[in-house]
Amino acid sequence: MRFYEVVFIVRADASSSHVGAVTNAVVDVVKEFGGEVTKTEFCGLRHLAYPIKKNKSGHYVLLNVAVSQECVSELERRLVLDEDVIRFLIVKVDALDNNPSALMRRNIREMQSGDRT
Repeated sequence: MRFYEVVFIVRADASSSHVGAVTNAVVDVVKEFGGEVTKTEFCGLRHLAYPIKKNKSGHYVLLNVAVSQECVSELERRLVLDEDVIRFLIVKVDALDNNPSALMRRNIREMQSGDRT
């Protein structure tokens, strides 16, 4: 098994329950191939740096997974076919980090300080 970080962006007009359904579909593929999801982060609705397929914002989701290469190929295939996923990235990592991502740490700091932008 190899370790990967899977990040995908779901269209902004999708409901949070639909974002959860897309995430569950990805998790189901991982489990189907005998893999393991060690972390799931819903980073929320964020503005994109530039428009992607006429979308200016999207729901970001980060998953840490331990899977085989065959599973990664299937994940890529399914994410490309999903019309609600506007962009995704799968990166191989040496070890899985179960600490909050930089984006989540920033969100936590903003919420604590009361400064939301």
